[in-house]
Amino acid sequence: MFEQTPRRTIESLRSQRWLAKDDIRSFAHRQRLQQRGLRREEFMDRPVIAIVNTWSDLSPCHSHLRERAASVRQGILLAGGFPVELPALSLGEVMVKPTTMLYRNLLAMETEELLRSHPVDGAVLLGGCDKTTPGMLMGAISMDIPAIFMPAGPMLNDRYRGQTVGAGTHTKKFWDEYVVGNISKEEWVGLEARMTRSPGTCNTMGTASTMTSIVEAMGFTLTGATSIPAMDSAHPRLASQCGARIVEMVWEDLKPSRFFTRESLINGVATYVALGGSTNAAIHLIALAGRGGLSLTLDEMDAVARKIPVIANLFPAGDKLMEDFHFAGGLPALLAEIRPHLALDALTVTGRTLGENIRHAKNLDPEVIRSVDRPFAPGAALAVLKGNLCPDGAVIKPSAASPKFFHHRGKALVFESAEDMLARIHLPDLDVTEDTVLVLKNAGPVGAPGMPEWGNLPIPKKLLMQGVRDMVRISDARMSGTHYGSCIVHVAPEAAVGGPLALVRSGDTITLDLEARTLNLDISDTEFANRRLGFVAPKRQFERGYARLYVEHITQADKGCDFDFLIGNAPTPEPSIY
Repeated sequence: MFEQTPRRTIESLRSQRWLAKDDIRSFAHRQRLQQRGLRREEFMDRPVIAIVNTWSDLSPCHSHLRERAASVRQGILLAGGFPVELPALSLGEVMVKPTTMLYRNLLAMETEELLRSHPVDGAVLLGGCDKTTPGMLMGAISMDIPAIFMPAGPMLNDRYRGQTVGAGTHTKKFWDEYVVGNISKEEWVGLEARMTRSPGTCNTMGTASTMTSIVEAMGFTLTGATSIPAMDSAHPRLASQCGARIVEMVWEDLKPSRFFTRESLINGVATYVALGGSTNAAIHLIALAGRGGLSLTLDEMDAVARKIPVIANLFPAGDKLMEDFHFAGGLPALLAEIRPHLALDALTVTGRTLGENIRHAKNLDPEVIRSVDRPFAPGAALAVLKGNLCPDGAVIKPSAASPKFFHHRGKALVFESAEDMLARIHLPDLDVTEDTVLVLKNAGPVGAPGMPEWGNLPIPKKLLMQGVRDMVRISDARMSGTHYGSCIVHVAPEAAVGGPLALVRSGDTITLDLEARTLNLDISDTEFANRRLGFVAPKRQFERGYARLYVEHITQADKGCDFDFLIGNAPTPEPSIY
């Protein structure tokens, strides 16, 4: 049972340090609020609630969050709080280059400092596109004031030639068919306008829905929040409920350190693997754990994945979409199916335990949400590989890979960079077969920089023309959660810092044994040592700005790609009000 804390008084709230005193500083703070046209009664003696909003014109996943912020505001006012909206870095996954992952930690820093530097008692975090969820949560966990996450919600479904279309997943599928002439130019242009039919995040079990599901399981959202479609009338109602609930959380002093525990973290891992979620979660979960002073390793996640099968029939592993998942009962229904694997007494932002939240959950469609004894996919959601090519680990998503490659030995075809790959991958005389192992170097946290989603290397056109749609691909990059295939990603250490991947040469033999969880370069230790003597680190691309800070302080993929100076839960002093 959780210790009950006394209900807080208005005098104990941190906002009162700015607003309550009879001195010149507090006078100036109250004066500036009234400069907005507010009456003193509207903000005095009330909890101040930040609505941290990642809306932007270049983030269509979040293009409705202005309206949702208004609904959150209404809920805060009805519950007796004072709402203030604070804009935060918007990380639109497709538009931001070279990758949103470069800026996840910047959003985390901004969220933390927004909350620390302002007179804020609690926060509602509006996000959902891939890196916004972990970024905002990392900052909120570090700040440790009451916070609740409000997911942006998935977009509407589409259909093409009678088949369900999933954003991201089918972009890749249709592109391969377009390259070989199975889709016309006219059809291709038409697909641009229809595949993403509304605001909201990808409607597949990509990184967006993987991460919002994880944070719901860890207790950071209201029950069932993850799967409500962005354009459903329930979505603005959810926003209003978040606004009302955060006010109560402030009075209860229900902050992350009270409920973000080892048990809730493992609940998140269990949810990730049951969903067949994005490999990106393997990085974000470790980063989130680090911000809470908790420990989580790749091997621990692999152990959970061995116990819990994929039970969600969702793209890219399945053929259903998030709207189908919602109608099937959403995340509560899935959690009910894996109840024996969960810490049901873990506290959540509802003020109740996870077990209480899902007590009445029902699986309304067993073809969308399977049971553990009738899993959907034959392979696990995650397998962590070790070997002389990845001594600190690499990951693969077996449930979205081809079983014929689970045990594979092939010759390497090496690309030194993304530019090298794009220049050569479709050459008609490329020395490649279906058994070749494509290798991409210098796409990791330091090498790219930012570890872009380049890990789903394109299939060479000459093989596409032969009907090949999958092959083994290895990189120190990441892979989009909406993508699929036999892609080994997150190789650590990465090539740019001297990891073994840097030493691979075209023609080398690579052996993958998924069952044994091994990935090895078949050369002698002597040859390894000789090649290492000739390694020269790539020249640093950035001499100034945030990117320089990033490459100097970023940890490797197996450590969560957080900044070394932000890991841990050591307290940061409150700002001086003088």
